[in-house]
Amino acid sequence: MAHDATVAGQSTDPGMKGLVDDWASDRQTFHVPWGKAMMWIFLLSDTFIFTCFLTGYMNVRSSTRVQWPLPSEVFALDVAGVTVPLLLIAIMTFVLITSSGTMALAVNMGYRRDRAKTAALMFVTAAFGAIFVGMQAFEWSKLIIEEGVRPWGNPMGAPQFGSFFFMITGFHGLHVSIGVIYLAVVAIKVLRGDYESRGYEIVEITGLYWHFVDLVWVFIFAFFYLW
Repeated sequence: MAHDATVAGQSTDPGMKGLVDDWASDRQTFHVPWGKAMMWIFLLSDTFIFTCFLTGYMNVRSSTRVQWPLPSEVFALDVAGVTVPLLLIAIMTFVLITSSGTMALAVNMGYRRDRAKTAALMFVTAAFGAIFVGMQAFEWSKLIIEEGVRPWGNPMGAPQFGSFFFMITGFHGLHVSIGVIYLAVVAIKVLRGDYESRGYEIVEITGLYWHFVDLVWVFIFAFFYLW
């Protein structure tokens, strides 16, 4: 008996013929928009890279015989004659975590189709990101110029400190910088009304990237600055 019928676009033929018919029918396996699916795949690959960086850092730090610099001393700032440990890092973390909140609000406004508020919140998020990158540039300049830290050396202890610091924070800073540009471009297009006909899903996709960048910083903060 022939099995040529279909149920909701799905072939009911058994065996290899049914399998081929299903794959050839261009059916959507996962009901997730392509843009969001591709962003998740990209973030997954980025997760592997950051995991390798942090795992390598922890392995080197736990195995080196040379004294590792204390982050609370290296990243301290003098305020009115008082040395405050990790002050700049704490402010950077606060700024980035706050930007996650404004990004979440932007996504919410996007699904409400409120163009003005969505764009404004995305610009605020991008501004927070730019502030973070600016503070990171100050941190780098302080270590390079005042402390003499280099990727190949470190006067405060283990020479690997400089290479891991510039590699990990630099790679994350690059992601934040790209995110700032990404946010600004999407915000401008939202303000122009480019997404009125097809919806504001792009705002959520942008938010996925930004929340990922914020989450990675939490791990960097915990493993690099607090350990």
